[in-house]
Amino acid sequence: MSTRREATGVSGILAVDKPGGMTSHDVVNRVRRITGERRVGHAGTLDPMATGLLVVLVGPATRLAPYLTSADKAYLARIVFGTQTDTDDADGRVIATAPVPDEVADPFFATGVIVSLVGVHEQVPPAFSAIKVGGKVAYREARGGTTLELQPRTVHVTQAVLTGIECTGEHAWDVRLAVSKGTYIRALARDLGPALGSVAHLGALRRVRSGELDVTSACTLEQLEDAEDPTSLFVDPFAALGLPVIDLDAATSALVADGRRIGAAGERFSAGELVALRGGGRLLAVYGRAGDELVPRCIIAGGVSSPDERRSA
Repeated sequence: MSTRREATGVSGILAVDKPGGMTSHDVVNRVRRITGERRVGHAGTLDPMATGLLVVLVGPATRLAPYLTSADKAYLARIVFGTQTDTDDADGRVIATAPVPDEVADPFFATGVIVSLVGVHEQVPPAFSAIKVGGKVAYREARGGTTLELQPRTVHVTQAVLTGIECTGEHAWDVRLAVSKGTYIRALARDLGPALGSVAHLGALRRVRSGELDVTSACTLEQLEDAEDPTSLFVDPFAALGLPVIDLDAATSALVADGRRIGAAGERFSAGELVALRGGGRLLAVYGRAGDELVPRCIIAGGVSSPDERRSA
């Protein structure tokens, strides 16, 4: 008997504008129900409080996760001073309060502090995170009252811009940040508190970019639910990957489907560079150059749907 998973033939990438109050796994489950495809994953977790771009992979396209999760990401964040929470964000329990220095309200001072975030840092992840230590998950231990000793990790802030200051009701900075994979915006907010002689937490967060994808091209779950054909909302996989594209004829596409090496003579890219292979309008594979050959890195059974394919259908 064929399973539902085997029968759908659905394969694509969705850019979803996640609402607040849902986990990333909640979104994955919703997409499973809408598409009927069980193989659904995402390329970069968003905490329940956060909104914005969640890249969702459907069907065989889930094999592209390593190439999409490693992308830099951009956020709009609100950093609130004067209170610290156990989760380092607004969803947590307040565990400390402290006076807020007057200079926090000074735009020139705030701009200088935010600009200084650009660069490479050693960051200790939040106690409530999915990091494992000795087989134990940090957030599960934290819920039980045990704090694991998490090692610092190297993160890179490539952009930090102050976009606003709030001084009525709460002391807060609104910022735009672009960061490397694995950067916790919650931890950036947490660490700014002691650096300024106070405490702080992340008051709000919205992801606006992940790699080549922008939240302006994302759909809501309601739009996905109401779509006559949910696959019509799939984004262009070639644009999402941002890799050089090589078009294949039918014979070469068949070789790629079998995971065979193919010739690369005359192709203008460097050794080891990844390329996306297109056949029949679909993304068939990601290959890398080795000498005068292209060798497989990721074969996607049946390929990944693209707008070009749908327009020619």
